[in-house]
Amino acid sequence: MRPVRALAVRLENSGRQGNWDMSEQIRTQAGSLRKRHWPSFGVQVAIGMATGLGLGLLVRAAGAESGAAQGLARTLETIGAIYIQLLKVLVGPLVFGAIVASIAALREVADAARLAWRTLAWFAITSMIAVTIGLALGLLLEPGARTTVAASAAAAPGTVGSWLDFLKGLIPANFLGLSAATKQAGETLSTSLSFNVLQIIVLAITVGAAAVRVGEAAEPFLRFNASFLAITRRILRWVIRLAPIGTAGLIGDAVARYGWESLAALGWFAAAVYIGLLLVLLVVYPALLAINGLSPLRFFRISWPAIQLGFVSRSSVGTLPVTETVVERLGVPRSYAAFAVPLGSTTKMDGCAAIYPAIAALFVAQYYGIPLGLGDLVLIALVSVLGSAATAGLTGAVVMLTLTLSTLGLPLEGAGLLLAIDPILDMGRTAVNVAGQALVPTIVARRAGLLEDDGAPALEVNEVL
Repeated sequence: MRPVRALAVRLENSGRQGNWDMSEQIRTQAGSLRKRHWPSFGVQVAIGMATGLGLGLLVRAAGAESGAAQGLARTLETIGAIYIQLLKVLVGPLVFGAIVASIAALREVADAARLAWRTLAWFAITSMIAVTIGLALGLLLEPGARTTVAASAAAAPGTVGSWLDFLKGLIPANFLGLSAATKQAGETLSTSLSFNVLQIIVLAITVGAAAVRVGEAAEPFLRFNASFLAITRRILRWVIRLAPIGTAGLIGDAVARYGWESLAALGWFAAAVYIGLLLVLLVVYPALLAINGLSPLRFFRISWPAIQLGFVSRSSVGTLPVTETVVERLGVPRSYAAFAVPLGSTTKMDGCAAIYPAIAALFVAQYYGIPLGLGDLVLIALVSVLGSAATAGLTGAVVMLTLTLSTLGLPLEGAGLLLAIDPILDMGRTAVNVAGQALVPTIVARRAGLLEDDGAPALEVNEVL
């Protein structure tokens, strides 16, 4: 009986194993089918944008008297605000950790000081080209003279930038770079905390430089910072996956709040900004790549996930992990990419700090009939190049715009004329920012003989995340 029983046990185990193998195969095939039929990240974002547009138009069609429309409008506003808030809460730790790690990474790069200066020089060169294009378009198209926006829309924004505030903002008020704001609504007082990104950048540079100088004693801290940064980036990737939902809320809220009337009234301004962005992205950047012996097609094929994500998230800092990944796939050594990309994500803003403030400043001057001379145009260019860090990789460019207006003595209320379509413009601005943040390390690495052309294939955003 024992041989028979043993045979039966073997047959039973074989059946179980066969069932397990078959079920595992089914699960694998099912997962493959789900992956195959699940839309790509770009398609998900497009669906989110279309959904937000449709819901925003629905709110506008229903009118302000409809309770259901008001509820939908509040829902869209809340979804968009939550998504931006999720990105902002990670900005502080991400910027600090990334910059400290980037400075530490320079220890592994030969001739690090020269590479750092070359990087900053190329930041300035590309920004100067971008701001020149912005000035030329502003003078040629005269968007301020052709607008139909009402003067009642002019209002000084709540956030105003000035050179004094910019310089004072460089000095940390506390070690965490935190600032508090208290608002009163009726009898209720509410206090909110926020990060001062400029102060965090200064703190991170100081701490990173000190850690490098300390040497071996700082190794435990640098290892902790690397682990903390890896955790923060993982959380950020989870937040980025919510981009299609956040995009629906942001687009829907913008359409519901302002409608097509605002876009039509500022049509020439929006056209000037996007023409400038496209010229930089599709003409200037490819020309610089070709001059340095690089393939523009390969650059855009590999960097497209980061550019696409920048367009959706409207945050250069939020795109940082993806940008760093594509830069490495372009052949830039990891040690140099770990320095250049985080630095660029907070200071390299061809869209927000070059093209946009140049055209916007001319728009405000033309709207109010204030003539600007050659000296004023040069001043706009200098402010745009030197003040890039004021935008600090966050959504929107109001601080940089008001910094430019205050420097030129133009009415700050003019910024209020442009706020209605700022979310629509910010998407294109951030996409150009991110492209420039990938471009400069690639060019610098190429000129320094560090570029490793390994023929790495392009990736989808889904794969990078």
